[in-house]
Amino acid sequence: MATPQASAFQPAPAATARRKWSGPVAYVLIAPPILIMTLLIFFPAIQALFETLFVTSGTTGKAAVSLQNYIAFFQSPILVANLIFTLEITLGTVLLLFVVGLPIALYLRFSKSRIAAGVQMLALFPLFVPGVILAFALIRFTGTHGMLDTLLHLVGIHGYSTPYLHPQGVVIALVWENIPFTVLVLTAGLRQVEDSVIESARDVGADQWQIFTRIIAPLITRAVVIVFCLNVIGVFGSFTLPYLLGPAQPMMMGVSMQQTFNNYLDRTGALTQAVITFIFCASVGLLYVRTVTRPKQEAV
Repeated sequence: MATPQASAFQPAPAATARRKWSGPVAYVLIAPPILIMTLLIFFPAIQALFETLFVTSGTTGKAAVSLQNYIAFFQSPILVANLIFTLEITLGTVLLLFVVGLPIALYLRFSKSRIAAGVQMLALFPLFVPGVILAFALIRFTGTHGMLDTLLHLVGIHGYSTPYLHPQGVVIALVWENIPFTVLVLTAGLRQVEDSVIESARDVGADQWQIFTRIIAPLITRAVVIVFCLNVIGVFGSFTLPYLLGPAQPMMMGVSMQQTFNNYLDRTGALTQAVITFIFCASVGLLYVRTVTRPKQEAV
């Protein structure tokens, strides 16, 4: 006969039933996104990798593993210039996003004024502007004989050089488009910094720079890495803004793939560029996954 103490530790039938069904239900819930990722991302990536690695011999007609397509890519001055250009645009855009977004996030986190609400609204406004509309708005504003050029002529400033069809135009557009995400994530990271910690540092004589470098910066490292990874992946693979605002040569990898496939009808060459782009973005994605899966105590 069970003692009262032993029966008290037995799980209730309802709890046992919930625990029994929680595993299958969880697998059913995560099955659709995993299936979509497999069909739309992993399967095409693996298929492209196999198509670019297995080259059919013209004499024997047999397919063999070869790095011929990748060697041809890195031997092409135009394609290498496109890759370098994409890396430069990506790093420059991400750097400017931190230069612009971090001060805004700091202001929104620690400001108590009513102006902060207006600043937040302006920072999030690009979320509601499609990329195509943004591109044509920048063309009308910054292009030759555009609004900015006209205003500068009215005040007696001449010699204006438009960023349209130059790398500067692409960077300006990509920075403007990605400001909302940068500000939101950095502000969320700053919300984890307790006001009491800041006040304690001020009580012991720490100035603003010491508070930022020794307290705030270490505590928002996780958010900074997340912003860096996702912005790098997004900017590196962007197409619409570089296509509409960027120079004809060099061009970013997304535009280069489209030109190679449509204009030159070179499917294998476009797939090779896609695989190189995927490998780079996947490498950055691994850093993102490692960051978000680590416990917060380890990430700080």
